[in-house]
Amino acid sequence: MGRYYSGDIEGKFWFAVQSSNAADRFGVVGERPSELHYYFSTEDLPAINAEIEKIERELGDKLTLIGNFFRSNMGYNDDMLAKANITSKEVSEYADLQLGCKIRDYVELEGDCNFDAEC
Repeated sequence: MGRYYSGDIEGKFWFAVQSSNAADRFGVVGERPSELHYYFSTEDLPAINAEIEKIERELGDKLTLIGNFFRSNMGYNDDMLAKANITSKEVSEYADLQLGCKIRDYVELEGDCNFDAEC
């Protein structure tokens, strides 16, 4: 069973890798109860961009390797990651980077981004 987010942007959190509150790290804390509600505006762009840059710095040269890995594989397991020299922490960071870029791109296009994330 997957956990989804929907609203201005939509997607599915990465199974066993990405928490429902992954968007918290981009400067807005989700509102509970059974879903986290997020609202980002252009005022949040500095925090969004700072976190994206932080993740990109942390992944460094591995960013291209990880991106190529996921473009080439529809799924993955621990053995595949080990052979590709990718850690589970790096997969988690990459998943969050994808979410952050989706948030940023929508805010830049529309001026704000509003979505709910299943817990």
